[in-house]
Formats: sequence, structure tokens, C-alpha cells
Amino acid sequence: MTVKLSLATLPNLPAKVARPHYDRASLKAGIVHFGVGNFHRSHQAVYLDELFNAGVGHDWAIVGAGVFDGEKVGRARLAEQDWLTTVVEQDSGHIGARVTSVMVDFLLPGDGAAIIERLADPAIRVVSLTITEGGYFIDPASGLFNPTHPDIVADAQAIATPRTVFGIILAGLIRRRQDGIVPFTVMSCDNIPGNGHVTSDAMVGLARLVDEPLADWVRENVAFPNSMVDRITPATTDRERAILASEFGVEDNWPVFCEPFKQWVMEDHFTDGRPALEKVGVQFVHDVAPFELMKIRILNGGHATIAYPAGLMDIHFVHEAMENPLVRAFLAKLEREEIMPTVPSVPGVVLEEYCQLIERRFANPKIGDTVQRLCLDGSNRQPKFIIPTISDRLKAGAGITGLALESALWCRYCFGTTDSGAIIEPNDPNWDRLQAAAKTAKDTPESWLAMEDIYGDVGKSAPFATAFGDSLDMLWQLGTRETLTRYLGDRL
Repeated sequence: MTVKLSLATLPNLPAKVARPHYDRASLKAGIVHFGVGNFHRSHQAVYLDELFNAGVGHDWAIVGAGVFDGEKVGRARLAEQDWLTTVVEQDSGHIGARVTSVMVDFLLPGDGAAIIERLADPAIRVVSLTITEGGYFIDPASGLFNPTHPDIVADAQAIATPRTVFGIILAGLIRRRQDGIVPFTVMSCDNIPGNGHVTSDAMVGLARLVDEPLADWVRENVAFPNSMVDRITPATTDRERAILASEFGVEDNWPVFCEPFKQWVMEDHFTDGRPALEKVGVQFVHDVAPFELMKIRILNGGHATIAYPAGLMDIHFVHEAMENPLVRAFLAKLEREEIMPTVPSVPGVVLEEYCQLIERRFANPKIGDTVQRLCLDGSNRQPKFIIPTISDRLKAGAGITGLALESALWCRYCFGTTDSGAIIEPNDPNWDRLQAAAKTAKDTPESWLAMEDIYGDVGKSAPFATAFGDSLDMLWQLGTRETLTRYLGDRL
């Protein structure tokens, strides 16, 4: 017998399911959040839930928002259960469930007028974002905001009726400026180097297309704190819903499963106050960059390292990839020989201990994270998580054999078949282009590196091109297993 999740049924949930200690009716909205997906609900929402449970910050509840039609599905699922979410944390020795109630509304995705109206409300003091790495209109090669993107140009020409996240946020700021209301803080929670700077560049860049004085006002008056966020959170499937029902007796349309570990490091830079998140473990620091670089290169770069060889060898779950001795050894060797040497020291952190922690987290057999998820969106992730590391190694005159192999594995994966011949379904916004380039690269590897918007100057490096070509040739001739074996034996 299961209990269908809703505010009315909260008292009826099994005792082993933790529930809010606060009355939802006591909450007031202080945050509008764009991108109400699994990561947001396992991370930012959980921190706020812990804060509210401590009796603090009840005027910082969340209002959900979005711009894509596809987000309406998630909204409908949450609407049926009064915006509640069950968060299940698990690893090999622990499983626990809690219900969070920090979201008090979810505006209809795409309803720009309604979202702008809420953004103009003085009670809203923070606008937060989890819109994925590909949502910031960044030119991959330069790493800078692209003001020529058609969607940005369209918003600039009709800023009163915008359609992008940044257009809607800017329209909200324009309203507040007109009404004499303190601007809200714009807080990115995405895995992007310098995410606050990147968000500022997008906002100021769009504003500049509208009006130069407006751009100056945004730059001078709106806060964009940098932050580092971390919690492995896979997509929800029927598997997770079934586990929740059988283990905890809860029927949730859209539960979130995640690892117990979570981390949030942030600059204390806000225009109109913030939640007292330091009371629940958020680390406020003067400079996020060292933490951010460590996480992006070692964790996100590590995910990219295991993703493509595992995908090519038809491995389904991430923990199964870590059980494969070749994949695990590839990760260990590449991290320690080529990735970690590019990471400067981080206050209070021993990098080797951090790397071992990452390996344990990847090996969590209960999380159910999939290799397919790690392989997603390589055209946006590689330029952020891998290619800058290659660039730093090349500048230092250091070896790049393992990084070249990682890049070759991505290219081989984008060909669209595994080593066994199984079809790889499209998993990138640029899949058609990537697949075409990968097919050409089978005979002429340099054609893959000619994608300047992805590789930039790295693709023009002769040492990298040689190492990449050698690895790709070996992958085609000998397959993933033998290529990894040769790399591990220093025979590449």
C-alpha cells in the first residue's frame, strides 16, 4: 500500500520518510528559479529545506519558472502533488527519503508576461538558474557570450516580449529599474567555470544590444555571485519510482534520487540580502575559482573520461563502468598524470584525497547514474571540462596522450555505433554535425579537430593532432579494450 504524495497526505506518510518541520503556509517567495529539474531539487532546494527546518529564512521560498514547452511536463507532475518532491539519498550502506516543500509556486513555462510580473515583485530578491551548460549562449571556442545568436538578437529587438531566460530576466530588471526597486541577484547554479561571470556577460551583453546605458546599469547594480555546486543526481525513471514505492511506500510523480554527498561553495555577493545558507553547510568564500576549477576538471573531467569508453563497451551504469578494471584504471591514470597537475592548490583540500572521494562517488552502486547521461551534450561539455585542460598542458609543454585518447573516444562514440555494433542514439544538440564529422574523421582524423568552435587553438596544435590521430586510428583498428590496455601499458 502506497501513499500518493500531496500536502494533504503528508501526515500519512510512513514514519521512515522525513517530512518538513515547517508549515508551507508560513513560507513567502523570495527566489525565482529557472530550470526546475532533478539537480535543482536535489541541491538548492534541499539546502533551503534544511534551513527552513531549522526555523530560519521562511521568506526565501522558491517560485519555479522556465522557458521551454518541455518543462510543462515536469510542472504538471509537481502540480499534482502540490509542488512537493521526495528526495532519496543512497549509497552502498545507506538509503533515506525526505519530502521537501520549499517551492510554493511554479509559473507556466513560456509565459513570459507572468514570469516578468513575478520578477518585478520586490519580495523576489534572488533569481537562480540551473539551465545546463548549453543554455548560456556561449561561443565554445572563445568561451564568451555570443550576441549574434538568433534567439538573443530576437529578444534584443523585442525585449518587452522576450523568450529566452536572459531576455525574461532582463525584462524583469527593466521593470524594477523603472519602478525604483532594488535589483535582484542573479545566481547561476550550473557547472560552468566562472558561472557568475558568464551569467553577467550574458545579461550585460544582451542589455547592450537593447540600450548601452541599460548595460551600464546592469553591470553596476546587479550581483552575479560565482558558485561551485556538486551532487551526482541522475535522471528519474520508472526504476526510481518503483524503488520509492517499494522501499518507502510513497507514490511520487517525479522523485529525485541522489548521492548523500553534496557541496556548495559561493561568493557572498548579493544585492538585496540572501538566505542564511551558511547555517546548513554552504561555504561562503572570497574566491570560488580554486574550488570550481578543482571540481570541473577532476569530477566533470573524470565523468567525461569514463563516459565514452564505457559507452563504446556497452556499459549501462556508471558504477558498472567503475567496476571495469580498464575504465577505472584509465580514470586513475589520466586524472593523476594529466588532469590533476593542472589544478592549483585549493584552501583546505588535499587533491589526492579529493580524487579518491570522486572515485568512491562514481563507484556508488545505488545511485543508478547512467553512462548515457554522462555522454550527453559533449559539444557543450568538452569545451568546458576537457579542452581547457588540454590547452594548459600544451602551454606547459606537458604530455597529452591520455587527454588525446579521451577526445578520440568522444569522436569514436559520435560515429554512432559501439564496438559491438549497437546503435548509439542521438544525444547532443549538434549530433548530426558531430556524427558527420566523426565519419569523416575515421579516415582523416584532423577533420574532427577542425571544429574550431569546439576546439579553438587546441585543434591547431600539431602534437595534439598527432596524438589524437594515433588514438583514433588505434580505436578503429583494435577497439576500445585493446586501446585502453595499450595506454595503461604506456604503449600509445
